[in-house]
Amino acid sequence: MPAGMKPLEKFLKKQTNALTRAGGFGEKAAGTGASRRRASLSRVVPFFRETSPEGGPARDVFSPETEEAPCWPSAAADIRSPSLSSDEQSSEASLDTSWTPLAADTPENLALALLDSVAGKRYGNCTEILLDDFMLTHPIFLASDKFQQVLLQQFGTEGRQGEGWPSWDGVERKQAVLSVAFRYLDTYRELLQEEGDRSNSFPKDLYLCAVQELSRFPELVEDVLKLQRWTEILHNPAEEDKESRKKQVRPLFRHFRRIDACLQPREAFRGSDEIFCRVYTPDHSYVTIRSRLSCRVGEILALVREKLQYSEDQPTQPANLILVAVTSSGEKAVFRPSDEAVFTTLGVNTHLFACEPSELEALMPLPEEIHWSPGDSKLHDMSAEEVANQLVVFDWELFSCVHEVEFVCYVFHGEQARWRPLNLELVLQRCSEVQHWIATEILQCQSLPKRVQLLRKFIKIAALCKQQQDLLSFLAVVLGLDNPAVSRLRLTWEGLPGKFRKQFQQFESIADPSRNHKSYRDLLASLRAPLIPFTPLLLKDLTFLHESCKTFHGELVNFEKMHKVAEMVRSIRRYRSTQLVMEAEPSPSHLQTKAYVRQLQVIDNQNLLFEMSCKLEPKDM
Repeated sequence: MPAGMKPLEKFLKKQTNALTRAGGFGEKAAGTGASRRRASLSRVVPFFRETSPEGGPARDVFSPETEEAPCWPSAAADIRSPSLSSDEQSSEASLDTSWTPLAADTPENLALALLDSVAGKRYGNCTEILLDDFMLTHPIFLASDKFQQVLLQQFGTEGRQGEGWPSWDGVERKQAVLSVAFRYLDTYRELLQEEGDRSNSFPKDLYLCAVQELSRFPELVEDVLKLQRWTEILHNPAEEDKESRKKQVRPLFRHFRRIDACLQPREAFRGSDEIFCRVYTPDHSYVTIRSRLSCRVGEILALVREKLQYSEDQPTQPANLILVAVTSSGEKAVFRPSDEAVFTTLGVNTHLFACEPSELEALMPLPEEIHWSPGDSKLHDMSAEEVANQLVVFDWELFSCVHEVEFVCYVFHGEQARWRPLNLELVLQRCSEVQHWIATEILQCQSLPKRVQLLRKFIKIAALCKQQQDLLSFLAVVLGLDNPAVSRLRLTWEGLPGKFRKQFQQFESIADPSRNHKSYRDLLASLRAPLIPFTPLLLKDLTFLHESCKTFHGELVNFEKMHKVAEMVRSIRRYRSTQLVMEAEPSPSHLQTKAYVRQLQVIDNQNLLFEMSCKLEPKDM
């Protein structure tokens, strides 16, 4: 019987002591705020957004009352996250051996230093790295609105006086500003389109300024035309896209069981996308609301009140409603009226309830979440190859929808992020869902021989996911098989042929978190795009870097840290640099398999899973 492995929610927790010894984390305190908002995701990476040992705010920004010059750790030592393997470190070092990070400075001066590098026509590797670093990380230290103001101001400035700053020729300055602006617009295109007029004003204002300068600087004509195209891209197509997207209500998986919807290729979610969602009342009746994905809780409650007003089951109008997330185990989390985009933060079997404050304690999970019925799995009629292929395709669709900046926003900003990491949260939800799917299928099977068949099939599915370089589902399947409720099934594991047991032991060694997940990292370093990484560990790496290094010293930004953050984000870009192409021929039943994989029915209540396990093989057996 396999032993020694932990379920997914404990997979990364063993690293806490090592991080503390390295100076990364102190003791974990009871977090609130963003950690409360993403309670379901904290089970995937349990130490996200940890507070300081003193119980103060998270250690992401330091502004000590001191006038001493900052002293940053060297990039080769403390700033380098030990999460990188030796191969990754060596390849990273060879990428930018001649690159020197910017000195610590204020956010505005760092933006000017970027313009200086671009204006000096140093468009080699060093300037490209600097430009990419700034684009990927500036939301951490310089808000986008402020960055846009800096660019507009610098475009209209004739020169900058100051020691150490070169005198810029007028046209070079303006071309540098436009080059940086184009890179900014290209990097954040989808996110800026989502914001509408708030972001459209920037290219318009810059375009008007550039048009006025054409008589003096005719060299800007190509840039002016490009700015005009950007203005149209962010405005007109966005309006058409909004209208087309309004006509369709987009499904979040697990919200509705529409076969036609789940078979469609996944597209990136935007905050303005509309979804259907059920909101339950204490008696388990529900109303169905149509809401924007980024809708505030206060707006959701207003929609619920409107529905309840016409409901025969609610003779009296509730006076003071609150919105509560109730998990299958009965845990409750109350949302604030100002909370946004709560739909993607829900756990696998978590449902929204609207009730009055006096009814909070009486809320119970839905009956189908606390009762189960045994039965044969549909997996018995499906091939492992087809299931694995559908897992890989769906994971790739979800992973491809995640914007690079979502990783930075999730770790560094949480609730305060300007752009919500909606698609990233869905990837994390999927990771947890696959893990619980494994345990659910095995524990619902009453026949011992059929359970052994399922074990064999899941091990084969894991092998195929690994072969297809889908490390997300690969590790989720392995960790699902190592769920305590499954690993304790001695008779079931004893029926597994030795070949499969040996193969699973090899998979366990890859999932082994010892030596900071070295086995997994060595495997990852040996692969080439396209590949799907184990996303929770990517976020853990960013979290380590965030918590172990200061971002600010007073008003000065540690840009060397920003470079390391950008390096990690660029790794995500490399993983997706080649499009995934599945060569396998679809079977006649592939649509049924596809629908099954995209609508997994799972039990995520660990107590219930253990109860099911004990009924299959009692402790005294």
